[in-house]
Amino acid sequence: MTDLSVPVPDPVHASEEALLSSLTGMVEHPAYPCVGAKAVFHQNQATVRVHDGLGSDAATLSLAEDLREFTRTGPIDESFVSFVAIFRGPTIVDEEHFERLLWRQLSRLARQDGTQWNGDVSSDPADHHFGFSLFGVAYFVVGLHPQASRDARRAGSPVLVFNPHRQFERLRNQERYVRMRDVIRRRDQRLQGTINPMVRDHGTESEARQYAGRPVEPTWEPPEWIEPSS
Repeated sequence: MTDLSVPVPDPVHASEEALLSSLTGMVEHPAYPCVGAKAVFHQNQATVRVHDGLGSDAATLSLAEDLREFTRTGPIDESFVSFVAIFRGPTIVDEEHFERLLWRQLSRLARQDGTQWNGDVSSDPADHHFGFSLFGVAYFVVGLHPQASRDARRAGSPVLVFNPHRQFERLRNQERYVRMRDVIRRRDQRLQGTINPMVRDHGTESEARQYAGRPVEPTWEPPEWIEPSS
């Protein structure tokens, strides 16, 4: 087990600078495998905000507002951009606990959205073309937390990264996606000893299975999800 991030002993009372420093240290660690994330942070294209407990009412309201602002003014058409939400809690017991909170948070966000689900992705987590949508933008969501079994997902506090789908399609059109994907997988194998067994290309299997970062069974379903009306 390799700890890439700086631990945050008390996220509830830690300064925003300490929380951001922990995550930044993780991404900038030489062994961190995701070169896309490295590029986002290096180019100052990560919009980072700190919120209350993951899945809470307070976090839902502030996160929805921040993502609405990101949609309205953020550089979503840039090559690599991400919206990064760092949460002050709660204390994560295990991977299943984090997964429940992640899907509770996404469900509550979806219920805050009055816009139509992005037409490029499905709102059904069982569909191979599922993608999370908010305010008309399709996202691939990456969850990180202190109890993650994968080194690349083990952050000092709960984190959700919202990566616009549009940038992956642009990479495919530029014939850069496969090369970057293969670099990340080789780096992940070097770090962990194995490639993340949950990683799949979009359209071959529902990306919902990858969001929380833990290995899931073939019959897996989100622990909490209410499919939004179209």
